[in-house]
Amino acid sequence: MIVRLAIASLLARALTVSMTILAIALSVALFLGVEKVRTGAKMSFADTISGTDLIVGARSGSVQLLLYSVFRIGNATNNVTWESYQEIARRSEVEWIVPISLGDSHRQFRVMGTTKAFFEHYKYRQDRDLEPAEGALMTDLFDAVIGSDVAKALGYSVGDPIVVAHGLASFTEHKDQPFRVSGILKKTGTPVDRTVIVSMEAIEAIHVDWKSGAKAPGQATPVEAIRQMDLTPKSVTAVLVGVKSPLQTFALQRGVNEYPQEPLLAILPGVALQELWGIVGIAETALVAVSAMVVVTALVGMMATIFSSLNERRREMAIFRAMGARPSNILGMLVLEAMLTAAVGAVLGLCFLYLGLATAQPILDNAFGLWLPIEPPNWREIGVILAVVVAGAIVSLVPAYRAYRLSLADGMMVKS
Repeated sequence: MIVRLAIASLLARALTVSMTILAIALSVALFLGVEKVRTGAKMSFADTISGTDLIVGARSGSVQLLLYSVFRIGNATNNVTWESYQEIARRSEVEWIVPISLGDSHRQFRVMGTTKAFFEHYKYRQDRDLEPAEGALMTDLFDAVIGSDVAKALGYSVGDPIVVAHGLASFTEHKDQPFRVSGILKKTGTPVDRTVIVSMEAIEAIHVDWKSGAKAPGQATPVEAIRQMDLTPKSVTAVLVGVKSPLQTFALQRGVNEYPQEPLLAILPGVALQELWGIVGIAETALVAVSAMVVVTALVGMMATIFSSLNERRREMAIFRAMGARPSNILGMLVLEAMLTAAVGAVLGLCFLYLGLATAQPILDNAFGLWLPIEPPNWREIGVILAVVVAGAIVSLVPAYRAYRLSLADGMMVKS
């Protein structure tokens, strides 16, 4: 009977109850949406580089090595000599190896020298490959492949010329050896989108006339002559390594870290990414706290709505008492009404969430490379719904207790 009375009472106040349900639904959708974005961003961050077992560079810190080799932030303390690179490549544990050379830029975007093996072995989002949206990979010495953000920000298309600047904040450009955009990569949501990729030989080619970080005065080697030169690099900035067996990863890491010829550091990308997320992911706690406060505000609003309706329902309560309802029945009915309202609002909020995910998923993936998987509700989301229902019951106890204390005479004789 109490359930039927509670449902009938809610239907009788359909407009007010609907607004309360909508407020709870939107707040729950916001809270769960923030949680989805938070976990999706963390997964995308962790999947910035996949399938690479070790990153090797000059000895520094693991986060610093990760920042400049993967995220193109900062600079290396030193380079890895080409002889050391070849020595690592010859080790029996190594299945594949990719050199990376950094240092130059193009209009605030980093220029990275590498080999075609980078496009074969660099993975993101677990097992996705780099794919050209337009054009093709490098075939000529002065071909360049650019990320989607570079193309969008600078308005480049296949065939456009690119002039690389020496260093990161330098006004000196390699104008005598311009590059040509041979391909534009698809959006990945990784630092590759903001990178200009050229060959290792091209990095050497544009520095033929440079000595000690400066261009030799009056020296300008013709491009035809440069093409005939031995453009083997003298050093690289970092090295991506894949091992034949996961069991050999730590042995290779220890061998690199104890390399006698020069001080090197080998890091596990996954471990370093987790360490870096611990630094940059602090804001996620504040974001979750703000969205949780929105849910709390909606529940407090529900409590205020119940309070404001009590004066209008005093005669209704008195009639129930006159018909034999006990004070505990009145209290139980109000608590049940709040629980039903919160439950409907929470479930509706979950529906809003998945509707929003279905709409926003391709947009976020194309625009930001942020992948939000659409999966069945997990235990955390179910727990949030149950918590909202329980919280709705708790916040309704205060107005319900006040209704419990109302006397029959007070209900029948409403003061003006």
